[in-house]
Amino acid sequence: MLWLLALFIALWVFFYFTTRITWVTAVLVLLLGAYTATYGLTQNHINLWVGLFLFFIFLNIPFVRKLLFSRWIFKLMKGALPPLSQTEQEALEAGNTWWDAELFSGNPDWKKLQNLPVARLTDEEQAFIDGPVETLCAMLDDWDITNNRKDLPPEVWNYIKQQKFCGMIIPKHYGGLEFSETAHSEIVMKIASRSTTAAVTVMVPNSLGPAKLLLNYGTEQQKNYYLPRLATGEELPAFALTGPHAGSDAGAMPDTGIICYNAEKVLGICLNWEKRYITLGPVATVLGLAFKLYDPDHLIGDRENIGITLALIPTHTPGVSIGRRHNPLDSAFQNGPNWGKDVFIPIDWIIGGLEQTGKGWKMLMQSLATGRAISLPALSVGAAKFTCRNTGAYARIRKQFNLPLGEFEGIEEPLARMAGETYILNAARKVTNAALDNGEKPAVISAILKYELTERMRRIVNDGMDIQGGSGICLGPRNYLGRLYQVIPVSITVEGANILTRTMMIFGQGAIRCHPYIQKEMAALQQNDLRQFDKVLFRHIGFFVHNMAAGLWLGLTDARFKIVPGKRDTRRYYQQIARLSVGFALLADFALLTLGGTLKRKERLSGCFADALSNLYLCCCVLKHYQDQGCPKEDAPLLHWACRQSIYRAQQSLLAIFRKLPLRLLAWVLRGLVFPIGKPYLPPGDSLTHKTAKLLLADTPARDRLTYGIYINNKADDATGRIEIAFKAVLAAAPVEAKIRQAQKQKQLAKGDPFRVLAEALSKGIITQTEAGLLTAAEQAGFAAISVDDFSPEEVTS
Repeated sequence: MLWLLALFIALWVFFYFTTRITWVTAVLVLLLGAYTATYGLTQNHINLWVGLFLFFIFLNIPFVRKLLFSRWIFKLMKGALPPLSQTEQEALEAGNTWWDAELFSGNPDWKKLQNLPVARLTDEEQAFIDGPVETLCAMLDDWDITNNRKDLPPEVWNYIKQQKFCGMIIPKHYGGLEFSETAHSEIVMKIASRSTTAAVTVMVPNSLGPAKLLLNYGTEQQKNYYLPRLATGEELPAFALTGPHAGSDAGAMPDTGIICYNAEKVLGICLNWEKRYITLGPVATVLGLAFKLYDPDHLIGDRENIGITLALIPTHTPGVSIGRRHNPLDSAFQNGPNWGKDVFIPIDWIIGGLEQTGKGWKMLMQSLATGRAISLPALSVGAAKFTCRNTGAYARIRKQFNLPLGEFEGIEEPLARMAGETYILNAARKVTNAALDNGEKPAVISAILKYELTERMRRIVNDGMDIQGGSGICLGPRNYLGRLYQVIPVSITVEGANILTRTMMIFGQGAIRCHPYIQKEMAALQQNDLRQFDKVLFRHIGFFVHNMAAGLWLGLTDARFKIVPGKRDTRRYYQQIARLSVGFALLADFALLTLGGTLKRKERLSGCFADALSNLYLCCCVLKHYQDQGCPKEDAPLLHWACRQSIYRAQQSLLAIFRKLPLRLLAWVLRGLVFPIGKPYLPPGDSLTHKTAKLLLADTPARDRLTYGIYINNKADDATGRIEIAFKAVLAAAPVEAKIRQAQKQKQLAKGDPFRVLAEALSKGIITQTEAGLLTAAEQAGFAAISVDDFSPEEVTS
């Protein structure tokens, strides 16, 4: 038994430290030699020596290994893997990998995250946010925009153009602002906290639109003509991709362009298309268009079916129909369909010229690799911070049964969830922006941010509406949350519907792009290179068995001996992420091994993998963000709530994966390796929930840090200004209220009508005239803050 135990320990050590196979063989020879010397040479020992000799030959001699093993796996995988379509291949090639690949490795290199420079604004960018952005926000009246005008006022449109809000990503030598991705995000976030209509209007030209495509792929002539005009708003851009028959499936796009000559013998393209859901489409002056290009007469080359191509088309071009509007959940941002019937355009209107024909999908995917990580996440964080600050204040102002709403345990739970999730959202936004500014283009992380931040924002706003109660559902100038609640599905839907982002993109692309070996194996298969395949395959096997050994060790010890960064309050979270990362990598390999190409059709399973990966990434961002802010002790409840919630949800996602894997017996063995002593992680407890919720009920630096960057005002005639005034007035009067309650407990004052109690307390000298003024001001400001709008029947029906 001791020899078997020694053998097991030796193998475990080899697997854990991914020891070279030659060293493994040498140690096994020594162990078997010592065993033989101790007990003598028997037939069983001879069999063991023969087995070890065959094992040595099989693993150490590539020719034998390829002949007996690798070539069979090569043939099996070559026949099992479905061919990738062109659009799938181009999606996989878009952007790059970053921290997502580290999590897939099962052994994250924490230095890569720790050494990422903190995202900072330049003086010029900060001045723009403090000046033009602040001014723009003050100009916006969301009720007037959405209920009366159904559009931004002319003066707001003019200001957006004059201040170059549409040219944030355009370099200065073209007349743009040339801001960083961090500045872009901060600006959209602040505007979103005031008006989603204005935020969408500003973010679209700076995300997936003609400007980004021109910067990356345009000819010099196209850049020199369009970029200065786009920067100043002389041209308003829109990009037309989605159509009635092709939403997320670009390959089904029916819009066509035929290369031909017109009557003047100009070489060009005859276009026919129908698009919908095009933001800024009704008011655009230049349209970016995606279509399938064909050359039946071979006027530009040998190919007839050239593929998806992009072009820029002035909307006044004959045959273009534009101007009709959709009504996206009663929001006022410009959105609508457009059509083209036999529209002829010169060939040089193709973005990038002839060189970029047929490369349109790749161009779009490359642009989305960063764009998805900026605009909608910024809008989501703006909405989350806005809801946290105002609904948290409302929960302190509003009283029921003589207690502030926020002091009820039933209200504490959603308040804590709002605060903790907002901290997660902002951390992910800040850290990812820092990576983008550092040159990364992480396509998978971009999809994680789009999905997770919009979904979590939806939950935060829903929680806010639950706390607001009747004041949240009665629309009017005083209601700051109702319209935001209405338009939530817009962000859920655009730039890839969230259901598909979760079930197809995050893990579907990540499993290939981020895995240390899968993409290399696929390349060897495509190149029919057995030698390279054999080399990568055995590294992959070593990776798998290492993760089995590491998973067991980290599971038994809960990773307490794992060397990670962090201080006393964060080190355990780093260790827990490391442990779950190993489990994730092990399960991903098992799913790929047992399901192969059919895995991409197992969307429920893929969604669970996406949830696990996403929560691990978000938790890493929380730890990095906390570090970047200097580890403020006041923010500790936010840190702990965010980390515990993320780690718990990652654990639950891994457990859900076990229940969906094939080969149930082996799946249960894997579960025993990853969770050998049960489920170790729990969601935030009651004490932490209480501490986290309290942060939204007090005027503290922690609350200000959590909601930093949104538009805040103290105007008595503004929906959120009333909340700010009342919040401060109620907090100022809180000590006076405490005096009166104490006097009532001591039977010095009777209970009853507040005004009578106030007069009696003043007459008995329990409070001073100044203190009575504080209570009166708090009562008046509080009533103004909780009041809701009402209308005459004529106003409602007009």
